[in-house]
Amino acid sequence: MVEVRRGSITESRHRGHILALDGDERIVACLGSPETITYLRSSAKPFQVIPLITSGAADRFHFNAKEISIACGSHNGDPVHIETVKGMLRKIGLDESALKCGAHEPYSPEAARSLRESGEEPTQLHNNCSGKHAGMLALALHLGAAIETYDKPDNQVQLQITACISQFSGVPVEDIAIGIDGCGVPVHAVPVKAMATMYARLVMPPAGFDNETRAASERITGAMMAYPEMIGGETESLDTALMRAAPARLIAKAGAEGLFTAAICPCEEYTRGLGLAIKIEDGDKGSRARRPAAVETLRQLNLLSDAALNALSPYAKSYLRNHRGERVGEVVATFELS
Repeated sequence: MVEVRRGSITESRHRGHILALDGDERIVACLGSPETITYLRSSAKPFQVIPLITSGAADRFHFNAKEISIACGSHNGDPVHIETVKGMLRKIGLDESALKCGAHEPYSPEAARSLRESGEEPTQLHNNCSGKHAGMLALALHLGAAIETYDKPDNQVQLQITACISQFSGVPVEDIAIGIDGCGVPVHAVPVKAMATMYARLVMPPAGFDNETRAASERITGAMMAYPEMIGGETESLDTALMRAAPARLIAKAGAEGLFTAAICPCEEYTRGLGLAIKIEDGDKGSRARRPAAVETLRQLNLLSDAALNALSPYAKSYLRNHRGERVGEVVATFELS
């Protein structure tokens, strides 16, 4: 899918799988083996928020669109992200000590540097998943489930999330493999094709879905498009950059280990919307393959204007540089979708 070229030869190759299907679940384009089963990782977040809305918890605690968006995001730990999650916790009457996501330095280089210079240690709030965890705590409180174990697979919060993953993916609950994500909560494994199905259904829910789930899907996609900076951040965030380059056209969500998913709203080219899933097989540390693969896929699907492609050029192709800063190679997408 993506080649790393240095001098006159291709030094490394990243392989993987791509599937795009429309709102009628007809395959539009593919590459590789979309039946490959892998974990959703953070691409699951919009669906982990569905029960927060359908249960009535989001309304009970007066969560706004900005807060819904950060619950769906993997934020960079910028001040606006920290304050937004703090606001969610205040609304539910808890503080950061209730979050079970663990702590890590902010993804934002500026925020991480500021934290180090202040002599402060990162907290659970700086974890990129803190918004999701705040939402899970809210759901636990609303359901009367134990907040001390909201992260456990047998807690009602996680059982409802697994049922939602099954509903959107079409994979029976008993066939979904469960692991533990980096933030400590259950993570679900389904085929790449099922991931594309989930995102297609998010923007075009099937007629058989209940009204509450249909409304929750619309609320989530609207929140993500209205506040794309809550999904990632101002720096080095592919999903935020994509949503800004194509406003009101798509939602995007990256996941760990080389995963990228997106949903394209109904448009002239795809009147019933589109779901997209990309998996880089080697895990794509540093995201050097996922970014050009995602932009090139959207380009081949004719979903990005010339202006959007220009705005996304830093993600579409990157360069190798030596320690003197000289350009010595490039990382480029080399595939053609079937």
